[in-house]
Amino acid sequence: MPTTFPGQYHYAVGRRKSATAQVRVYLAGDGTVLVNDKPIVAYFGEGNQRLIEEALAPLKATGNDARYNVTVLTQGGGVHGQAGAIRLGIARALDKSNPDLHSTLKSANLLTRDPREKERKKPGLRRARKRPQYTKR
Repeated sequence: MPTTFPGQYHYAVGRRKSATAQVRVYLAGDGTVLVNDKPIVAYFGEGNQRLIEEALAPLKATGNDARYNVTVLTQGGGVHGQAGAIRLGIARALDKSNPDLHSTLKSANLLTRDPREKERKKPGLRRARKRPQYTKR
């Protein structure tokens, strides 16, 4: 697990596409978010502000931006899938830490796992659904 902060924490796992995120939300903190031992801005990059906002959406929706420290270990998938996995993991950990936040997180649709996955390739096709070109003559 990444660098830890002292104190009690709540643990949750988030998944999106083929990415997984193991999240620890520490009950006392100053709003520091570490992803794979790097600050979240350094991990996703300066230009990916939208991904950072998506990943931190549960903290913003509940008004706990600067109240908790968060450490994340994420692997698999791409940056968009990892951001979605972090988002679900943080939401689940916040729900565990304070059940009063459940209705806020639920109404913001942050506790629902996105079930969309890549469709498997079928035999005789080029991809999942793309067929070879049909020639009549």
